[in-house]
Amino acid sequence: MAHAPGMHSLEFKLPDLGEGLTEAEIVRWLVEVGDLVAIDQPVVEVETAKAMVEVPCPYGGVVTARFGEEGTELPVGAPLITVAVGEKPAAGTGTEGSGNVLVGYGTSEAPARRRRVRQERPLSGASATGGQSGAGAANGRAAATAAPVNAQATGAAAAVDGQSGGLATEDGPVPVISPLVRRLARQNGLDLRELTGSGPDGLILRADVEYALRAAGQGATAAPAAEPHPRVPQAPSPVPASASPATAVPAEIRTPLKGIRGAVADKLARSRREIPDATCWVDADATELMRARTAMNAAGGPKISLLALLARICTAALARFPELNSTVDAEAREVVRFGHVHLGFAAQTDRGLVVPVVRDAHARDAESLTAEFARLTEAGRTGTLTPGELTGGTFTLNNYGVFGVDGSTPIINHPEAAMLGVGRIVPKPWVHEGELAVRQVVQLSLTFDHRVCDGGVAGGFLRYVADCVEQPAVLLRTL
Repeated sequence: MAHAPGMHSLEFKLPDLGEGLTEAEIVRWLVEVGDLVAIDQPVVEVETAKAMVEVPCPYGGVVTARFGEEGTELPVGAPLITVAVGEKPAAGTGTEGSGNVLVGYGTSEAPARRRRVRQERPLSGASATGGQSGAGAANGRAAATAAPVNAQATGAAAAVDGQSGGLATEDGPVPVISPLVRRLARQNGLDLRELTGSGPDGLILRADVEYALRAAGQGATAAPAAEPHPRVPQAPSPVPASASPATAVPAEIRTPLKGIRGAVADKLARSRREIPDATCWVDADATELMRARTAMNAAGGPKISLLALLARICTAALARFPELNSTVDAEAREVVRFGHVHLGFAAQTDRGLVVPVVRDAHARDAESLTAEFARLTEAGRTGTLTPGELTGGTFTLNNYGVFGVDGSTPIINHPEAAMLGVGRIVPKPWVHEGELAVRQVVQLSLTFDHRVCDGGVAGGFLRYVADCVEQPAVLLRTL
């Protein structure tokens, strides 16, 4: 591609996203060919086996090519975009490289919004494959989409000042923030520009997309002869009664084990292969714990969650039985015991099961734990958890009671040594103070690595947790 005098292209490759990740899937491009970008401006949103990540470009200039369509998996080191920059940029022009890779890991200044460079005529569909090299060319799946940039646009790259603002685009931005909303619409062939958002300032929410999909399905059922909407997907036609089962239902459906689902599969399989686990469980009367929580919340201030109280009980128990807050170094044949508790908790999201980690949970009170659980849970739902927020746990708390389940045998979150599972709290007959009564009963399950301790330690930990659930005053001894 020819450039104006004094300009040259720099290729930005998919950086190492840390935590041993070797590939990422392109979820959404944040820039178009011809856009003016500033240093450290996010240019693409990718999904790794850990989380959604916005990848910033370390160069400032004009985007001349993009590599890979949305949904494409790229290995680390494959080309992402090329940027036309000036040979000798003036100070503050925004055309130097910053060297940063991830948002939040580099400069603290907010990235500038993208600016659209006016061209004589919008170009689309042009492809440039000559710019592929290294892992990107070997992969064979990364297609480059490029458009020539005229001298006027290229010259503008050398004058980027990194400030917010931009030139108008022919198509206005779609008012969507959540990548999950975009994905839901994309998977169902729904054009978001046809929707009116119900959120603040017309923001399109997930409920808006689901409502549009339901309306499309109902409309197709009520008036099958009506002309279909050009952008809204229609409900599938009913299968005729004479159709054979072979034509009505596919023989098999294959779903790739990749992304979050693939990472979960690998970790669970590794846990079962490497960890000689054992499980013990006990029923506990949680009536007093529920009363204590009600009293705490009635006293004013931020509400305390049940998960926070259970977490506080866990950290107190781990202080008494530190063998379970450890990991096994198989190569060195050593048990590594941690002096801190980074508490993971299982959270079910639209993208699958994730385990965010509360750092230094042992040093937090119930109020702080409640706030951090809420923050991480919301980040998990919106797909904005960082790799650092999903790794480094030393013990995991799994509250599967929210699914209406009484008990389970948790699989240890490798490479940790134990996981506590909590079932639903339900009214049951219970002998209380020598008499039969209806009490709030919960089943607690502990799965532990038998290499780090024997049954006596595991049983002591679980019994202490049950005692705190039944008599929260027991916690006062450790406060």
